[in-house]
Amino acid sequence: MDPALERYSRQMRFFGIGEAGQRKLLDSHVTLCGCGALGTVLANALVRAGVGHLRLVDRDFIETHNLQRQVLFDEHDVAENLPKAEAAARKLGAINSSVHVEPVVTDIDRTNILDLVQDADLILDGTDNFEIRYLINDVAVKLGKPWVYGGSIGSHGQTMTILPGETPCLRCVFEAAPAPGEAATCETAGVLGPIVNIVASFQATEAFKILTGRRDQINRELIYIDVWENVYRRIKIAKLKGAVDCPCCGHRRFEWLDGEHGTQTTSLCGRNAVQVAHRVAGRLNFEDMARHLETLGAVTYNRFMLRFTADAHEFTVFPDGRAIIKGTSDIDKARTLYAKYIGH
Repeated sequence: MDPALERYSRQMRFFGIGEAGQRKLLDSHVTLCGCGALGTVLANALVRAGVGHLRLVDRDFIETHNLQRQVLFDEHDVAENLPKAEAAARKLGAINSSVHVEPVVTDIDRTNILDLVQDADLILDGTDNFEIRYLINDVAVKLGKPWVYGGSIGSHGQTMTILPGETPCLRCVFEAAPAPGEAATCETAGVLGPIVNIVASFQATEAFKILTGRRDQINRELIYIDVWENVYRRIKIAKLKGAVDCPCCGHRRFEWLDGEHGTQTTSLCGRNAVQVAHRVAGRLNFEDMARHLETLGAVTYNRFMLRFTADAHEFTVFPDGRAIIKGTSDIDKARTLYAKYIGH
C-alpha cells in the first residue's frame, strides 16, 4: 500500500470508499462555514478522513461555555483569546499534518462568500443562523455547488443535502427565515452535545459520499432527530423540486446574495451580545486603538483581536473592523456603542 494512504487503511477497507474514493478525498477542497459546535465536529471528521484542503471560516472567538460541545477547543484556547478558526486549525494540524487547513477569521457576508467558496468542491454548513444559510444557498445554486445544511438546538436537529439542479434547495423547503422571536435559540433552549455530534456526523457522511462520487447514496430527504424524545424522521422533500415557486432555484433570483435580504448586524446566539459588521479598507491598527482607548481602563490585544470594556459592555474588535459587543442584545444600541467607542 502507498505509505501516504496507510493512515486511511481502515476507511479504505469500507466498500463505499476504497482506494479510488480515498484518492478523491485527498484531492478535494471543502469550505466549512462556521467553526462552532457543528463546525468543530465536521472539521475533525473531515481532516481525520483525509479531505485534502479544508477552509475554515468563522468570525468568532472561544469562550468557556463553548467547551461543552465544541470538540476541538480547550481551556488553553480560551486563555489565549484565540479565534475559533485559528485554534481549530492548530488542533487539526496536529491530528493530520498532510491535510491543508486554511483558517479564515472573518464574517461571512454577501461581499466575500463568492471568494470563500469559488474553488470548493463542497460547502458545509456549520453556522448557527439562517441568514448565512440562505446566503450559502444562493451562492451554491448560482455556482452549481453541492452543500449540506445542518442545525441543532436543544435536543433536536436536522440536516439535508442540496444538489443544485437535482434536489430542492433550502428555500424550496424553508421559504423564509424565522422572524425574530419565532425560533428558539441556544440561550432560550440550550443545546445538548450529543445532538450536535449526531447531526454533524450525518453531514460528514454526506460529504464523503459527494466527494467520492457516490451520488447514488446521497440522502435526498430532510432528516430530523430528537435525542431526548427518541424521535427519528425522514421527511420526503423531493416532490418540492419544481412544485414550489422558488425564487432561488426556480427563478434564479439570488436575493440574499444581492443584498435584498439580511443584515450586517446580528444578535449572537446565547451570548447577550451583538456583532456589528463594519468592513474597513485594510486592517485596523490595534496599537493605535489601544492608545486611544486606554483612558477607559485595561485594553488588551493580540494580532487576532482587541478587547476593552466601556459603559458596562465588553467590546471585542477584529482586524476587519467587526466588533462583538457583549452586554446587550439590542442591535440599535450596539450600533450606537460601536460608533461611540470605535468611531468608524
